[in-house]
Amino acid sequence: MRGCSVRALQNLTKNHTPDPSMTGQQKRYLRGLAHALKPVVNIGKSGLTDEAFKQIEARLLTNELIKVKVMEHSPFSQKECAAKLDGREEVAVVQVIGKTIVLYRPHLEEPMITLPGE
Repeated sequence: MRGCSVRALQNLTKNHTPDPSMTGQQKRYLRGLAHALKPVVNIGKSGLTDEAFKQIEARLLTNELIKVKVMEHSPFSQKECAAKLDGREEVAVVQVIGKTIVLYRPHLEEPMITLPGE
């Protein structure tokens, strides 16, 4: 990654661990569902602000699976954004591909998506 210090990359890989409760099969299933989705939240030049977190939270309340796009002028890379989002408010990062992050959080009362193996 261009523009990232070695220390930032070490912290990113150390702090970004996959959700142990989600199996590879479940992540594969969610990636398949997310394929047809369009990004609903954009992370722009102001980065991950409280407003961006509020938008993500609101979208996850209505949809359990969303895509977030990290714009070109964002101060954070897509992997740094994924590391900041992972685990926050029970959110699981399903996939980071290109400038797009796929996030999943099951609805507590009425889950819409049934994961395989549950």
